[in-house]
Amino acid sequence: MREVIIGVLLCLLTPVVSYSQMYTEMTDAEQTENTEDAAVVEIKEPRKSFIKGLRGIDSLSIKKVAFGSMIVPGYAQAYNRQYWKIPVIYGTGAALIYGGSHSKSLYNKTGKDRYKTQSNFYYAGAVLVYLGSLIDGVASYKTHQEGIVPMKATLFSAFLPGLGQAYNGDYYKIPVLYSGFAFLSYWLSLNNMQYTRYRNAYNTEIAYSKGEIDTPSELHGRLSEQSLKNYRDRFRRNRDYAILYMGLAYAVNIIDATVFAHLSNFDISEDLAFNLSPTLISPANLYSQKNNMPAFGLNLKIMF
Repeated sequence: MREVIIGVLLCLLTPVVSYSQMYTEMTDAEQTENTEDAAVVEIKEPRKSFIKGLRGIDSLSIKKVAFGSMIVPGYAQAYNRQYWKIPVIYGTGAALIYGGSHSKSLYNKTGKDRYKTQSNFYYAGAVLVYLGSLIDGVASYKTHQEGIVPMKATLFSAFLPGLGQAYNGDYYKIPVLYSGFAFLSYWLSLNNMQYTRYRNAYNTEIAYSKGEIDTPSELHGRLSEQSLKNYRDRFRRNRDYAILYMGLAYAVNIIDATVFAHLSNFDISEDLAFNLSPTLISPANLYSQKNNMPAFGLNLKIMF
């Protein structure tokens, strides 16, 4: 009889267990499908938000607006509803790029250095117009946050070193920052010039020793090939260090602007509440107290 009852219970429990397993699998599949749908929405949402931002339907963060303006110049101006600035940006940039291209073609035809200089100035102006559009887009971005906006300080310093410090009101840091950049630029230029000189001299000496050329280098007889190689490597290493230090100075410039922008929003007023009053100290806090009687003491409260 007992075996019959156990068999009946097994027959009843088998469908229940099977149904539970099937339900669990279906639930997991639905959760996976919902997760995939959410992932798809999460991926597609930023694309839609950029378009909605231009249409005035969606509001974007200042970081997204700056990123969109880096990809498509004038995006920030369109988002800020300053449409009249867009033809100015594109017209000025196109004119400068055309001027640089035209001057470069004249330099290739005539070989005159003044056309090469003009071409560099034109291209530098186009870069400045691009940076100016980025800075203008960040500066014109409207936010409900009062005081200094840390992300604005970060972007200002990223686009133009020292501008974030000016935004924070730390004007005294700007001369220090640019003095460091000037020194590193001079060090970079000097070491790169010396590296080029000794590299050419070393290559010339190698070619002269092999009989490939008839004229030795300017340093022939004054320095050996090994000495030329050592000088070449040393100046190249110093040049690379200068580039590295300039990158670190640029990063420190951004970090400094961001940190001090956050600190400027803290309340550091001197309005402190100080209260000293008598109180009863619990026996549990009196380690040297042998009885269970409370003791009298003083209670100090400092409110920030």
